[in-house]
Amino acid sequence: MFKDPEYYIQGVLDRNRLMLARTITLIESSLAAHQEMARTIIDKLLPYTGKAVRLGITGVPGAGKSTFIESFGTMLTGKGHRVAVLAIDPSSTKSGGSILADKTRMEKLSVDPNAFIRPSPSGGTLGGVARKTRESMLICEAAGFDVIIVETVGVGQSETTVASMVDFFLVLMISGAGDELQGIKKGVLELADALAINKADGDNISRAKLAQKDYEIAMHLLTPVSPNWSPPVLTCSAKTTDGLEDVWNTILNHRNIFAASGELDTKRREQAIEWMWFLLREGLQDWFFRNPKIQDLLPAIKQEVERGAKAPTVAAGELLCFLDKIQ
Repeated sequence: MFKDPEYYIQGVLDRNRLMLARTITLIESSLAAHQEMARTIIDKLLPYTGKAVRLGITGVPGAGKSTFIESFGTMLTGKGHRVAVLAIDPSSTKSGGSILADKTRMEKLSVDPNAFIRPSPSGGTLGGVARKTRESMLICEAAGFDVIIVETVGVGQSETTVASMVDFFLVLMISGAGDELQGIKKGVLELADALAINKADGDNISRAKLAQKDYEIAMHLLTPVSPNWSPPVLTCSAKTTDGLEDVWNTILNHRNIFAASGELDTKRREQAIEWMWFLLREGLQDWFFRNPKIQDLLPAIKQEVERGAKAPTVAAGELLCFLDKIQ
């Protein structure tokens, strides 16, 4: 690791792919010295960020997410865009992650000179991975990537996390799997800015059209987040590329409407504040548990709670009150 932040800053601004990768590696480091340098780098690069289309993508199992991202990303680079694909994988702490496998499946996009695919860190909590992904997104924007795709690999809370850092959240669905609404939670549908039914090709086209109508009914039952946008339900095929142009036009239409109404700027401001609070909470928690006095006190209190000698509420209260004694 080089010790001069300007080395990384200039490398990113020069759109040097090797320096981009090195800068993200620095950001992912948990060493205090690296974290301090990362903060300086991100702060200096901030004026060069904010112009990209930030797109979040999730999908039900079997929706063909990797194939979709490769076909969609390749279409965008063919239009002259520079595309960065980042990923959030909360399961990576247990399984080692599936993103590297996803990257090898995106063979065409991974060698495209106008594309950049970055696996998420293979350790830490979902929050930690999310923090690295947010910062990596800014670095990629400063490096001139004008479309940032943030992919969820895991399930559950990761969808909410991704939706909190992007402009447009796309949910991929499939048809012909019995009850079309079984594979996804209502909460994920509420986050969606659009649904895209993938694999609408060959004999599956008619089933995709039927599923489209089912999803349109389901989406009408939900209260739209914005009075200016009703999430559409689209059909597409990553295999044949049919419908991908419609997906992109929908994303651009959403961006134009939200930019004109001021909602895009408001959303990004709110996301920045939310990010600040998250980092503050994370920092306070880390500081609390690293304190030597807390480390001395915690084992005994924990044992009392475990054997039922002390209520969890009382134990937590004692630990919080002890903060007043910490110098």
